[in-house]
Amino acid sequence: MRQTKKDNLQTALQHYFGFDRFKENQEAIIRSLLAGKNVFVLMPTGGGKSMCYQLPSLLMEGTAIVVSPLIALMKNQVDAIRHNSENDSVAHFLNSSLTRAQIDQVRQDIVEGKTKLLYVAPESLTKEENVSFLKGVKISFYAIDEAHCISEWGHDFRPEYRKIRPIVSEIGEAPIIALTATATDKVRTDIKKSLGILDAVEYKSSFNRPNLYYEVRPKSKEIDRDIIRFIRQHEGKSGIIYCLSRKKVEELAEVLRTNEIKAAAYHAGMDSVTRTETQDDFLMERIDIIVATIAFGMGIDKPDVRFVIHYDIPKSLEGYYQETGRAGRDGGEGICLAFYSHKDLQKLEKFMEGKPVAEQDIGRQLLKETAAYAESSVCRRKLLLHYFGEEYSKDNCENCDNCLNPRTQVEAKDELLCVLHAVQATKERFKDDYIKDFIMGNESEDILAHGHENLPEFGQGENISEKIWNAVIRQALIGGYLLKEVDNYGVLKLTDDGRKFIKHPVSFKIVEDREYNDDDDMPIQEAGSFSIDPTLYQMLVDLRKRMSKEMDVPPYVIFQDASLEAMATVYPQNVEELQNIPGVGAGKAKRYGEDFCDLIRRHCEENEIERPEDLRIRTVANKSKIKVSIIQSIDRKVALDDIAVAKGIEFGELLDEIEAIVYSGTKINIDYFINEVMDEDHVEDIYQYFKESETDDLEAAYAELDEEYSEEEIRLIRIKFISEMAN
Repeated sequence: MRQTKKDNLQTALQHYFGFDRFKENQEAIIRSLLAGKNVFVLMPTGGGKSMCYQLPSLLMEGTAIVVSPLIALMKNQVDAIRHNSENDSVAHFLNSSLTRAQIDQVRQDIVEGKTKLLYVAPESLTKEENVSFLKGVKISFYAIDEAHCISEWGHDFRPEYRKIRPIVSEIGEAPIIALTATATDKVRTDIKKSLGILDAVEYKSSFNRPNLYYEVRPKSKEIDRDIIRFIRQHEGKSGIIYCLSRKKVEELAEVLRTNEIKAAAYHAGMDSVTRTETQDDFLMERIDIIVATIAFGMGIDKPDVRFVIHYDIPKSLEGYYQETGRAGRDGGEGICLAFYSHKDLQKLEKFMEGKPVAEQDIGRQLLKETAAYAESSVCRRKLLLHYFGEEYSKDNCENCDNCLNPRTQVEAKDELLCVLHAVQATKERFKDDYIKDFIMGNESEDILAHGHENLPEFGQGENISEKIWNAVIRQALIGGYLLKEVDNYGVLKLTDDGRKFIKHPVSFKIVEDREYNDDDDMPIQEAGSFSIDPTLYQMLVDLRKRMSKEMDVPPYVIFQDASLEAMATVYPQNVEELQNIPGVGAGKAKRYGEDFCDLIRRHCEENEIERPEDLRIRTVANKSKIKVSIIQSIDRKVALDDIAVAKGIEFGELLDEIEAIVYSGTKINIDYFINEVMDEDHVEDIYQYFKESETDDLEAAYAELDEEYSEEEIRLIRIKFISEMAN
């Protein structure tokens, strides 16, 4: 009898969807739902979640209600089901995009028993007219897709999801199946409590995606070049680039198109028609690259996305995992590349200001997990799986940057013992930041309030850096000596293994975290992707030195070091190409460029160097409309502080823009403003300093000049000097 049932289910799978066998856990999940049980499904992207409710809906009496967060996701899934059916009425969606006539047609099909699947947004489900209508309908079951939206600890919290349980009770009881691709223990508990399905049968598939390669790179000011070079190395392949802001999405998409890459922007601020067209273009491969905010990707069934790039580090590891999960869904190559800097974390923390305190606390805790992932030298796969409560037993996954370039392990037995004693001494009631302060002897307000500065364990690790303690705590969690409490997330608890270690310490080796330099002037070769030609670079430096003597100007006036480094990387050979080098505008290229281009051409010919075509990056001509506007205002002699106010930027930011203008070779005259706000002697002293100095570095100028000169004064005169001497 059991065999017959199995055959019937597999026959239905073959009949409706054309598959001859189920993926992992699908059959067991469907059987539980058919038996009338509540079900919780944790299945990574690409695992086949939708099949778990689509097939049973076709086999059960009545209509299944699928709660889904995005209109694009609903449309995509409804279209897919209709393709597998003879009748379009088999699946419908109900949301704000429909007209009254369309809504009436949907309701008629449901009443006539034609519709087996009804997709609704949580907002539509709670509308009184819809609740009233659905009360009179036979509901087979409720499917809550993207169920992590219920939890404030999830990466995409939607308050409307919290209202689902009361509405379900009002419409009529039926089994509930909750599905998500990413959920920690904390989020899983939250989901089941909110939906009232603590009795649910739980199915958890492995989070390991062996075909995905994970890499984190330091984010430098050359990131656009890095990305373009990467895309050209994977020409013709589909990819998604995620940015946090809509502005950056549009700017980067424009840069890519300027460099003849088929790319389009996608974000929630665009109209729905444009978004749909862009989505279709990507699916139909009319474009290769989507640059998007997180608004893109949920439910996009494109199996051959070959890479996912995070331009900005995401707000949570759950968000990161879900977004990277859109790569390689067909089991083929999937490269997941993230760019990381501390400044991005600071920006994300700033965005949280003004939110409720509890929400800020959750946001910061999630950000800390993301930072830990980015900075750690441990296998990235092991870190990710541990975050989702899954153990990865291999020491080397052979498919992430940390495993392919392993760092030397160091013994940390004593440090681990120190951490475990600290957690024990403070009664297992505190988070890692508190434990670090305690170990390092920092008398914080919290520690003084609890009187823990008097404990003998206080300050035992004061001579060891916070960086080491971060690594010890993170790797102790992965090693199973500590765990984070689920109900009070982040509080460190000792495990049985941790207690055993205290009694009988054994060797415990760690790898130190990676350093990430936030210096905007990071040389190209440190950014991880470019290879500078040291011989050519030295020749360019020598040429600059000779020219500076002939013209009686400091070398930096001609070209800055970063510009020479770029020239020694991409080998520009004419004035037009030279203008694509950072810090080189049309004026500077024409004034100094010929000699440099001649030198580069000769060097390439004599050494038979083939120029890396993929590194010649075109800049976006109209990217700096603000700069044009600033130049026009200066020509009209508008006071600089008034220009800043008009542009809605700080005065320091305005000086940044003006510096970029003059360093690129455009001549401007700000004497009218300097004469108004500065003493004539000050102007002369600072100007003379820059004339005699070998460097234009501000720190060096502060050190050399008297303290009576302000930063703004020094910057203003540096702008005047560069404009007059270099341009």
